[in-house]
Amino acid sequence: MNSLSSFLSPSCDLPPITLTRTVHQRLSSLSAVAADRLPEVAEYLDRELDRARVVADDALPEATVTIGSPLAFLDCDTDQRHAVTLVWPAEEDSAHQRLSVMTPVGAALIGLRAGQGIAWRNRAGVWRRLRVEHVGCVR
Repeated sequence: MNSLSSFLSPSCDLPPITLTRTVHQRLSSLSAVAADRLPEVAEYLDRELDRARVVADDALPEATVTIGSPLAFLDCDTDQRHAVTLVWPAEEDSAHQRLSVMTPVGAALIGLRAGQGIAWRNRAGVWRRLRVEHVGCVR
């Protein structure tokens, strides 16, 4: 079993995702750079990039998670709600709930819309399920 199949649940139905052209290009570059240091995240992100619907920068559907998006998501396994802003790696700051797109959960969130969910595997190897509750100003 390769690292991608160990990172992605084989029974997981993947929701459609949408990325802007600029975000797609920058994530592709980040994934290539991270391949040696974070191979599981890079491979997962590559898979997400391959299946993403790419749109013009000004055509992202409303309530879609992208870089800079404040959002709320539910960890369906613990019933914990998290309010974060998805950011580039250099802007990550857990004290201010700024979550890097290069973390397993950040890579799982990118491109989802409010109401969508996905299964993902955390760095400890534990499968988790999440659902995006809200994108935009988090209440």
